[in-house]
Amino acid sequence: MSYNCSVCEVEITIKEKEYSLKNYNAALFRTHQCKTSNDESSNEETSTSGYSQSWVPSVIKGRIAETIVEELFKSLGFQVYKYGMEHSIPGITDLLRGVKDDVATNIRKMPDFVIFKNDRAHFLEVKFRKSGAFTIKDLDPKGDYPYHNALILLVSKKHIKCISYQELKDEKEITPTCRNYLGNRKEFETDKETIKEYIKYALKFFETVD
Repeated sequence: MSYNCSVCEVEITIKEKEYSLKNYNAALFRTHQCKTSNDESSNEETSTSGYSQSWVPSVIKGRIAETIVEELFKSLGFQVYKYGMEHSIPGITDLLRGVKDDVATNIRKMPDFVIFKNDRAHFLEVKFRKSGAFTIKDLDPKGDYPYHNALILLVSKKHIKCISYQELKDEKEITPTCRNYLGNRKEFETDKETIKEYIKYALKFFETVD
C-alpha cells in the first residue's frame, strides 16, 4: 500500500506517514515537515514541542501563491516547470539529512520554478507575505543564497510584485507602497491586464488571511 503527502502528493514511506501524523496531524513528505520549523511560520506561536501551531495555513498560503504564479505565466505563454527540491529530486531530503556542504545548501535553496519563453530562461522564487514587504533577510539571512540570477515574486493581498536577488543584495526591497509591479519588469513581455486578472484571484484567496 502506498501513502502520499497531503500537500504535494509525493509518495512517502509508512514511517514518514506515522511520524508526521504523530507530530503534525497530517501525512507529510519530509520537506514539508522541515518547513514547519524553517519557514516564516517558525516566528509565530509555537507549541511545547517547538513546532509552529500554524504551519498548516503557512504551507497552504505558499502553495496557493505558487499555483497563482504558475498559472499566470502559463497564460502569458511561458513554459513553466516546477524546480523545487521536492519536485526535481524526489527522496533527496532523506539523503541530505545532516549534510551541510555547499552542494546540499544549493539543492535545498532551489527556486520554485524555471520558466522559458523566446529562448530565455528565468528562475522564479515565489513568496507570500500578507504585509506586502520583503527584504534580503527574508530570502538570504546567512548570505549563502546560491541562485544569484533568480527573480523573487511576492504575492500579497493586493499585488504581485517582483524583485531580483541582485536588487535585494543591493539593499533594495519590496514594500507595500513600492512600484515593483510584475508588469513593469523588463525581463518579461507581460500583459498587464492578464496580471490584473490573477491579482483578483490572489485577492479572492487571501482577503481573509490573518
